[in-house]
This record gives sequence, C-alpha cells and structure tokens, in this order.
Amino acid sequence: MTSLQRVVEVADEVAATSSKRAKVAALAGLLRELEPAEVVPAVGMVVGKPRQGRTGVGWRTLRSVRPDPSPTASLSVLDVDAALDALAQAGGSGSAGVRTEALHGLLGRATAAEQDFLSRVLLGDVRTGALDAAVLDAVAAASGIPAPTVRRSAMLTGAVAETARLALTGSDLSEVGLTVGVPVLPMLAGTAASASEAVSTTGEASIEAKLDGARLQIHRIGGEVRAYTRSLADITDRVPEVVALVASLPGGDLILDGETLRLGEDGRAKPFAETMSRFGTYGEGQVGLSTFFFDLLHADGEDLLDEPLRRRRQLLAERVGPHLVPGEVSADPEVAERVLAESLAAGHEGIVVKGVDSTYEAGRRGKRWLKVKPVLTFDLVVLGAEWGYGRRQGWLSNLHLGARDPEGEFGPAGGFVMVGKTFKGLTDALLRWQTEYFPTIAVREEPGVVMVEPSTVVEIAIDGVQRSTRYPGGVALRFARVKRYRTGDDAKPVEESDTISSLRALLR
Repeated sequence: MTSLQRVVEVADEVAATSSKRAKVAALAGLLRELEPAEVVPAVGMVVGKPRQGRTGVGWRTLRSVRPDPSPTASLSVLDVDAALDALAQAGGSGSAGVRTEALHGLLGRATAAEQDFLSRVLLGDVRTGALDAAVLDAVAAASGIPAPTVRRSAMLTGAVAETARLALTGSDLSEVGLTVGVPVLPMLAGTAASASEAVSTTGEASIEAKLDGARLQIHRIGGEVRAYTRSLADITDRVPEVVALVASLPGGDLILDGETLRLGEDGRAKPFAETMSRFGTYGEGQVGLSTFFFDLLHADGEDLLDEPLRRRRQLLAERVGPHLVPGEVSADPEVAERVLAESLAAGHEGIVVKGVDSTYEAGRRGKRWLKVKPVLTFDLVVLGAEWGYGRRQGWLSNLHLGARDPEGEFGPAGGFVMVGKTFKGLTDALLRWQTEYFPTIAVREEPGVVMVEPSTVVEIAIDGVQRSTRYPGGVALRFARVKRYRTGDDAKPVEESDTISSLRALLR
C-alpha cells in the first residue's frame, strides 16, 4: 500500500527541478511502486486533476477547516481517494456540513506537508510541472511500452490516468482504437514568434485563422450528435445550434474538431466572454453561435488520425463547406504574414500554421502545429496583493492591477482603475520580494488582502482584454502574467504607466 507521504515526496521532487528527464525519472519511480487500484488516484493527485473532479471544496472552506497537523504520516493513497469520493458525493441539504466533517477528518490525519499538498490538490493548484506529456513519458519508462504508443493510447481514451493504469497492468495499448462517441485528447500547437518563422519551420502548411472562441470536438454516431469541450466535458445540451448544424452535414458517422464563437453583424468576432455567456442560453430571438471546423478525425467508417492533414482538410471541406475555418495552404512566408494580418483585422487571435503532412497527435506541443499571435504588454500599477494559500501560504501572491485614469473618467482624476488580478509569472524570488516590500507601503488591510500605495509599476503581458461589468472601467485583462517589476535601474514612475483608455482601445 502506497502512502500519501510518498506521493508528496515525489511531487515536491518534481516541482523542485526544471529538468524534464529528472521529472520523468521521479514519476516513473513512483509509478513502479503503485498497486493497480492506486494508479488512477495517484496520477490524478500528482497532476492536480483528482479522479473525482470537482469536490465542492473551495479556498474559503479550506481556510475555515484547518485542524492541527498530525505528527506522523498515516494516510494512504486509497484513504485519500475514499475521502475525495465522500466530498464529491455530498449534495443536497446539509451537504456543507458533510463536506466540512469529511474534510476535517482527512486533514486531521495529515502531516503539515500532506495538508499543504491536499489543499493544492483540492484547489487545482498543485503546480508540480508534471504536465500530461511528462506523465506519459514516465508511464512509458515504467512500463517499457514505447512512448508513441502510450501517447496515442492517451489521446484515444482521453484519459492520462487510465492510460497509466492500462500500461502498468499489462494491457496491450496497441489495441486501443478510435471510437466514435468517445472524446479524444486534442492536438495542441506550439508557439512561433512570427508567421514567417512558423512557415519556415513547418514547410508547406495550412495557415488558418486562430479563432477567439471555445474549442469543441463533435461526434456524430448513428445520427446522434454529442459536443465536448477542450477538457472533454460533455456540453451537448448547451449548444443546440451547433448540434443542429452537425446533424445536417452530409455523410454518416463523424468526429470533427473545431471552434465555436459569436460573430457580430459585421462578421467580426465577438469577445471570448460573449461566446461563453451564450452557452446554455440560446432561445428564440437570440443570436446563436457560429461554428467553424479545422480537422476531421473520422468519417464514414474511416479513422483519419494517421492521414496527412492535406487529405483530412480536403475531406473536411467536402463535408462542412462554408464552415471550414478561414485559411490558405502555402509555403510562402509573405502569404502567412498576409493571412495573419487578415485574421487580426477580422477580430481573431492570430493564426495557426499546420504542416500539410502532419498527422493528428496529442500529448505534447510539437512543431507540426504552431500558433502565432501578438503578445501585448502594459505597465500597470499594483493596488494590492492577496495572501496566498497552499504552496504560497504566508506569501503575498495574487496581485490587484490598476490602470491610470488621468482624466478622472472612472474616478478621481489621476487615480487608478482596477482591471484585473494575476499570480502567474511570479517566481519564488518575486513572491519573497513583494511579501517583504508591500507591507511597508500598505494603506489598509482587508480580509486576505493587503491594499498598498499605488506606487509600484509592474509590466504585465496579456493576450488581450474583454468587456467587464465587474470593474468600473468596463474592461478586464485576459491571461495576464507578470513579466517584471519596473524598479531599481529599470524603474518607471506611475505617472508614465499605461492608461485605462489604452486598454479600452483594445476592445473590439
């Protein structure tokens, strides 16, 4: 029986190294020790995706339920799995009390290190760097099965942990096949700095608009249509117009990969938030989602994963017609730059450049598909920082970010308007620095937050902005992450920080 302490030790070892080889070796060592029933829950804990999914426990509950840690380790992997089952199954009247009791019982048996780890598992904040690709390589190392076979099995089952269990219990992964109706892990794209660089890397490619919508995988089997998200959640009931579109396409059984989004009357893409707000609310008189497809994995009894993209795209065009994602096939960098400019002008995020000879693969970001999108940076002002939890317990972490409002459009002239929060990009050194520094410029404390003088400028990278009713400036940052503090020799006065109008100008 494997102890939770052993899982925590490996998770800490993996988090402490940037070497992928070292991560894989540590994970493989753990996998070899696990009993068959322990594989799925242990893998789920290490990657921060427990088998039970959401358990209904948030950070407020964790802050209120914190028994003294146990002086000795006694929990096993299966003990934790059973406790997570109890948390996930609690529902209805009195469920909050049931969860609190179950959580208190679990944490009361955990050591301090185990409490910290379990808190991060429950909050999806493990951050070991043990991404699916590293785990799959570890499964290959532990089982002796070739890594390509392991990755393909994970793609076809849609489950890394289940693939690990099959491999480690002697199942023949080569027999795992594509099944219409069973969602598969999506193929992902690497990143290139420019359209020209991307085409130079892939050679002749399908240069496609990168739509700012929700990725969907659609299965049609026997006339029935099912829709799955990027994370393989079934949302069929929430996208009736997408289901109706796929039901009307010619042919028999299908597996389609695509994107759905809202378009304005001018044909330009609406912000991502408007697409997500439309899910599940479509009715008479409402504008529906527009759907475009960029790949075909199965058609009329033929699995197409191993076919080159050139053929998959041709078969796809025959079936979806005007619903083919906009793009061109070319090896010319100038064409790629033009398609990028056209995509951005249409309100899309950028482009994805895909080698026409590429097969459909999942589990890692290679160079067969490369995404190109502009990265925007803004100098914003820190308005406050939240005390962290889990691994960041005792450190000031999540930053409150403000943009300058020189005209006083949204408050006092020369003040600052909050536009978002982020903890991404913060290294241990930055966490340590801001934990020491921000209390020295604190103006007040709120529950869990230290509000500070608006005197510190930080450079923030974003993918864009979206309309917001949460913040008074009507705009919120998308995928914000810290690049650097503008202090010391690189200092910038707050009077030169970016304004709310410069952010609002990015709204489509």
